[in-house]
This record gives sequence, C-alpha cells and structure tokens, in this order.
Amino acid sequence: MPFKPIASLLFLFGGPALAETHQADLIVYGGTSTAVMASVQASQMGKSVIMVSPDKHLGGLSSGGLGWTDNGHAAGIGGLSREFYQRIKAYYDNPEAWRQQTQEEFRAIPRSQSRNRPGDDAMWIFEPHVAEKTFDQYVTENKVTVVRDAWLDRENGVEKDGHRIVSITTLDGEKYVGEVFIDATYEGDLMAAAGISYHVGREANSVYNETINGVQKGRRDHPHHFDITGLKISPYKVPGDPESGLLPRISAEEPGKDGSGDHRIQAYCFRACLTNDPDNRIPFPKPENYDPEQYEVLLRVLQAGWPEFFRKFDPAPNKKTDQNNHGPFSTDNIGKNYDYPEASYERRREIIKEHEDYQKGLMYFVANDPRVPKDVQDELKQWGLPKDEFVDNGHWSHQLYIREARRMIGEHVVTEHDVNGLTDITDSIGMGVYTMDSHNTQRYITPEGYLENEGNVGSHIRKPYPIAFGSILPKKEECTNLLVPGAISSSHIAFGSLRMEPTFMILGQSAGTAASFAIEQDIPVQEVDYEKDLRPRLLADKQRLESGRKLKGLIFDDKVAELTGEWVPSSKVGAKVGSSYLHDKGARDGKSSAVYQVTVPAAGKYEVQVSYSASSNRASRVPVTISHAAGLSEVFVNQQKTGEIEGLFTAVGQYSFEKSGTVSITNQGVDGHVVIDAVRLLKK
Repeated sequence: MPFKPIASLLFLFGGPALAETHQADLIVYGGTSTAVMASVQASQMGKSVIMVSPDKHLGGLSSGGLGWTDNGHAAGIGGLSREFYQRIKAYYDNPEAWRQQTQEEFRAIPRSQSRNRPGDDAMWIFEPHVAEKTFDQYVTENKVTVVRDAWLDRENGVEKDGHRIVSITTLDGEKYVGEVFIDATYEGDLMAAAGISYHVGREANSVYNETINGVQKGRRDHPHHFDITGLKISPYKVPGDPESGLLPRISAEEPGKDGSGDHRIQAYCFRACLTNDPDNRIPFPKPENYDPEQYEVLLRVLQAGWPEFFRKFDPAPNKKTDQNNHGPFSTDNIGKNYDYPEASYERRREIIKEHEDYQKGLMYFVANDPRVPKDVQDELKQWGLPKDEFVDNGHWSHQLYIREARRMIGEHVVTEHDVNGLTDITDSIGMGVYTMDSHNTQRYITPEGYLENEGNVGSHIRKPYPIAFGSILPKKEECTNLLVPGAISSSHIAFGSLRMEPTFMILGQSAGTAASFAIEQDIPVQEVDYEKDLRPRLLADKQRLESGRKLKGLIFDDKVAELTGEWVPSSKVGAKVGSSYLHDKGARDGKSSAVYQVTVPAAGKYEVQVSYSASSNRASRVPVTISHAAGLSEVFVNQQKTGEIEGLFTAVGQYSFEKSGTVSITNQGVDGHVVIDAVRLLKK
C-alpha cells in the first residue's frame, strides 16, 4: 500500500496548509541507522513505510562521526548491517574515493589494518558523509517515504485504542496512522509517550542477579581513571586546599556503594571527525562562552606527563580521524547528561549545546593555552575541523553520542547473563558482538582527597551471543503494535554491549521483519510465530542468529584444576571460558598453584594453550609447567597481553602425550595478579 495523505486543506486566499493525516502500513519514528534498516526491511517485504525522522540527516551516530566501527566479533554481524559495511568497502575500492591519500597509504597506518584489510568482505572505517550518502541511497532505492525534521508531540501526540497505537502526531500537527509502529530513536521517546515501562540509570546488581551493574568504584578496565595512570590530581582550585573551592566538573557527592543502583548514565561526547590535511583543515574554533578554567583538571593531567592524549584519534580515510574519549579527563562530558533522557526538547538542545561548547573548548584549550606542554600543543595544532564534513553545521557533527538514555522493560530483559552466553535464548533475532562497555558516569573526590572517575566497565565476551526477540517487544498488556529496537529492553551493563551501531542495524532489520508479519497476519507483534515465520525469514535475509563458534580441542576448565593456596572467583575482566575465572588476589607469595590433569583420547603431539583474562594489573611472567611424555617444560606467559588465539588463548608449546599429563600454574616470583581459567589441547 503506497504512502497516502488522507486530507489536505488550504485556507482561502493562499493561506497556509492545514496539517495532514498520512497513512502507511508501518510508521517508523527515528532517523538513526536502526530506523533506516527497519524501514528498508519492511519495504523489501512489500509494506508501505513512512519514516518520521526528527533528524535532518539520516544514520544517527553512524553518519555523525563514528567512523571507527565497534564491530567486536564481526563474524556475528549479518543481514543489512553487514551489507552496509560491504557498501562502504565497495565505495572505497574505487580509487576516486581517495582524495587526500591513497588506499595503500591509509592501509599502511598500523591502526587502520584491523578494520580495512584487503581480503575482508566489509570495511569498518569511513568518513561521515560517505555513511550518510549510503543511508540516503538505501531509502531512495527502497522507496521509503522520509519526513525529516519531524518531532513527536511527546505530551499529546500518541493516540491509543486500548493496547494499540492508532496514530502519532508531530509538533507541526502532522498525523501518521499505521498498523504497526517502531520506535527507532536512541531516547525511546515514542515508547515512553505510549506508556511503556522503562528504566533510566543503573540498576543495582541485585535486580537481575548481576555482578557488574550499578556503582563500580573498584573497576579498572581501561585507562580512564586517575589512579590507574599513576596520577594524583587535586580537585581544588588551589591544589590540596579544600577552602579554595572545587574545580569545575567535579561532584562533591558520595559516589555510592558498590553494586548499588542510581540515576546516573554513561557520559556523552561527540565522535568528532578531525583532519590533519592542511588543505582541508579549519582551526579549532573558540566557543563564545569559552572558559579555560573548565579544563584545569586536564591541564594538571597533561603537565603531569600523561602521554596518551592522542591515543583515540582513530584513523579514517582521507587523512581524517574519528576522535573518541580516552583517559581520565577527555571528550566525555562526565556528569552533565543525567537529565537528558527525560528532558524536554528545549532542555535537550541546551544539553547538546553545552556538550558541543565543552568539547570544542577542550580542543581550543589544548591547541592554544600557553600552559599546555609544547609537544602536545604542537601535535594538536596539526588537526582541525574538515571543510568537507557537516557543511551545514559549522563542520561539527550533528549527532551527540547518546550512549544511553531510556531502556524499555519488555517481554525479555537482556542482562549480563545473556551477554556471557549463560542464558538459553531460543528466539534469537541477531547477535550481540561487543564487549559490555560502559563509560564513566561520575567524577568524584576520594577519601584521600584526590580525583577519581567511576562507572567505566569493559567486560569482554568470548563469542557473539543471541539477542532475544522478546527484548524488542513491550509487554503485551502495555502495547501490541509497537517494537523498540533502539531503547531495547536490557539492564544498564548489558546495554553497554547492545548499544553498538552494527547491532542497532541488526535489531532494526529484525524489527522491520517482525512488523511486516504482524501487519500481514493482523496480529499483535508478540504473537508473530518465531519458528514458523520470523526465524526462516531472518535466515533467508542473511541475519546471523547463532554464534556457530564452539571451542575446538580438549578443554579443561579451572573448575577441574587441583588448587593450593587462595584463589578467588571473578568474572569482571576480559574474555573467559565458562562463566568465571580464578585469581590469586595479587598475593605474589608463591603459595598458590593450580594443577590441571589433562588426558588425551589418542597418543600424539598436542599444542597446549592456556586462557586467562588479560589486564594491566596482571603478572608479566606467569610460570606454566607442562608435564608430558618427554619430561617437564617451563614457559612464562605475559598475562597483561590478550591471548593471540581467538582473543582468548595463548600457546605454551607443542608436546607429546601418551595418555595424560599435567599443566601447572603458580604465582611464584610474579609481579602482579595471576589468573587461571582454562587449558586447551589441540591435536597436531
């Protein structure tokens, strides 16, 4: 059924047009990558679609500066999502796409190689305008009607008849009538206006029996903390003098008890697209309300010699970068977004402007303030805003990184147990592929009187995990014709994995598929038959629904090891076999050991591998002793480095075994925490 306006009246004598009512099978609210893929999928299934987009530019963050894709276990990305990145690759395989450098020059940059290898079928790095052009092509090719700059009337704009949405109305009075609706926004505005249950903030661990939700003062997964970088930064205007008052952007509140819930959400920033091409570069502008005192903490960090200011200037084609937060004081505007999810449009615009001024001011400060170390300042002066990006917005991104806002409480809530593969999901609509990644939520004062950040968690996953159909479905008693693939039903920490753009595209396509079946059969979205209809169609459209990855070889988990000394179970950091690993609490006393009895089904040579969760506080020379047919061999493993095999295992040699042997790990003579997880033997 084609898009059709039902009514269009004009005032006499050339007056303005009255608001119209428009009708289609599916109404998608949002202009994100999720919205595009939901709309395209439904159109390909023969449904009329109107995408009601509050944004002028389609693609959300994917066209708003995030060109360094968080693709994680990329093998789990399928369907239209993978096709998008394949289209990106096809674009850059054309030599004419390379204006400021050649593709060979770009590939020579070490950090580009992980996301732009010649043999890959997709490319995971791109410029913002290339992504936007690709999204525009999608909706044009699939004849999706797009209404831009159309904002839902959140107070009175959702009309329901019982448990069904009848129509939505935008602030300009335009009404959109559909059979099924999809909320594909980052904020979940349609979901909330329709009376669907949701949560804002961090749940306590106790809510879903999790371990890494809520306040996490003890987590040190990334160098986004002050103490992990060895910095002791005073929070006061006069260092060490509380009477002088606090510096800006520091909370005087208590951070809360570990594992407790609160109202705080991950910090936002812009994924700024910058360039170091002199012919395409505009110097960093000075915001009108620029205040150098806002960056006093950063100055103290830089003056202390912190060396990683440019660590997350991730390369993008044509001498550009996707700049992301890195370090204890960076582009994340910590603590300035708490009211954003529920805020009015006017208040949100104020928050977005404050974030823009903060981040532009930070760049201007480092590039111009004479107190900044000269080597850092000289390097930053080589960068600026690109003339050929965001040309209608002062060359600055039009999309703030909404890392987290509302999260629906739907038919199924995704938790850390789902992400770690511990939940039996039988209705997978796609794969989650990324680490549980939460950015900091607050900057506070420690009892010792120094600055610290809290909220950063980076818990690696061993493999892609299935996402339940129920996680995009509201409870049936709340609404029967709405799907929510953006503000998905999940806990805070699980959302840290789900919130990646490839996953949002996967969820958008699956939502469009489910919506189409509900429209065809005139049934509630909750009654779409997964086994009969949804799953076969998703697979036909190249969605990937299972990991397909089982660990090969003979696996001996830490649960079967013979232990001496004190070992503590944990699951907080890094990839792991099973649900947990053990560590020695950093004792370094030589009293803790683990002996794995390994048996083989056939005599022969086997490669022995060990797994552990890597982190900077691990020991750099962990002794591993292998008892094999020819005797004993000792090898040392650096547990600070991630395993080179499947991101999980490190090989410790090839040995012959007749029937059995042992692999022993101790904390004798080590310089950090020792972790034991699993031992694997692979037949050679």
